[in-house]
Amino acid sequence: METQRLARPWHTFTAVLTWVALVLQLVLVIRGGVVLADVTPPALGTRLIRLVSYFTILTNLLVALTTTTLALRQDTFPKWWKVLRLNAIVGIAVTGLVHWFLLRPLLDLSGANYVADKLLHVVVPLVAIIGWVVFGPRDRADRSLLLPSLIYPVGWLAYTLVRGAFVDWYPYPFLDVGLHGYARALVACAAVAVLLLLLTWATIRLDSRLPGERRTAPRTVAR
Repeated sequence: METQRLARPWHTFTAVLTWVALVLQLVLVIRGGVVLADVTPPALGTRLIRLVSYFTILTNLLVALTTTTLALRQDTFPKWWKVLRLNAIVGIAVTGLVHWFLLRPLLDLSGANYVADKLLHVVVPLVAIIGWVVFGPRDRADRSLLLPSLIYPVGWLAYTLVRGAFVDWYPYPFLDVGLHGYARALVACAAVAVLLLLLTWATIRLDSRLPGERRTAPRTVAR
């Protein structure tokens, strides 16, 4: 089928695009470039720790890793991979939505910083979601993945609040306890968690209804 023939090139394009965006952002951070919460860049070690504390960066990394394996003609899909793939699709959708509606008005970037920001928050989300909708692969999401898929986002929220309490830094303004207090920050966390839960459930339900490559033989590896 035409869709199956185009699936690998699309996954390859998505993987390359996402790796380029991540490397560009890494280079900019090393050089002291401006990102959302680092208007005045701190020391390099702190910048690198902050970089990997962003949900955006971690989720783009999941997209890069899972699409890379698909581009390399992956033929087995253990449960942990299916959880990561689900995290990647749902997480990158949340990244795009939160950026567009909450963070975009706060940004004043230019040059390479602007390019990196738009790649990570707009272009990669669109390309990754289009790839999942059109090409799949299908039959890699079911209800048994719902709870395991929450480990990543809930763990990230917990890490963000705990670390923030010690270092007084939060990757996103709406989670800043120092700025809003714990009550409003926890409400924001709850709203993000609900959005993630709803999108995860919707993704699982849609998976069996969308076009794309489907399993022709049992390929799941239980690990």
